[in-house]
Amino acid sequence: MEEQKQAARIQTSILNPYERKVLVWLAERMPSWVTSDMLTAVGFFGACIIATGYALSNLDIRWLWLASFGFLVNWFGDSLDGSLARVRNTQRKTYGFFIDHNVDVINETIMFVGVGISPLVNLTFMMGVLVSYLMLSVYVYIDCHLKGEMRLTYGGLGPTEFRILAVIINTCFIYIPQLMLWKKHVVLFHNEFEFGIMDGIAITVGLIIFLFYLIGVIKDAKYFARIDPPKHPEK
Repeated sequence: MEEQKQAARIQTSILNPYERKVLVWLAERMPSWVTSDMLTAVGFFGACIIATGYALSNLDIRWLWLASFGFLVNWFGDSLDGSLARVRNTQRKTYGFFIDHNVDVINETIMFVGVGISPLVNLTFMMGVLVSYLMLSVYVYIDCHLKGEMRLTYGGLGPTEFRILAVIINTCFIYIPQLMLWKKHVVLFHNEFEFGIMDGIAITVGLIIFLFYLIGVIKDAKYFARIDPPKHPEK
């Protein structure tokens, strides 16, 4: 079986230069018995904590603290598993690529569903954001295969920045109860629902992600058409 080539990682997020130093520092100090697979499992556990915290916020909005803690756990496992392998020079390029990105899809699905069943946002809107995210993910994986590039950030934002934004939003909803009270009755496609602040944020984020996807697909379609022009059948 041909070994998976290491794709060039394109990370241009705001926090990346500082985060990379922190991850290397942590990886160099990890006990020898800690493996990348363990850290991947920690990231998955963090996603479950996030979903649980959002679900329990239906009982008490202060459960969002648990969701925010889950983002920290998820960051620790999800960001450090690859860094640990690179620091120790123990990369398993084929296995690592397969496991890491499949677990990423599972984690994101768990987290988006968790947010969707919270009192903050309509589940339908969060499923729309999830669809946009998965479309962008598929595009990134195709580009990784065809161009050898793994783009991890868009518009200066990556997973870490989005985690921080989620924690900030959680904190605002805990300490500013009025944010939960602002609702507008909306009828859309004969369906009635209450439209809140987080619904607007979810729709905006979903549209931005979809825009990144659309721009990327159009740009790369032109690139691939140029390097792989149409062939005319021989007469």
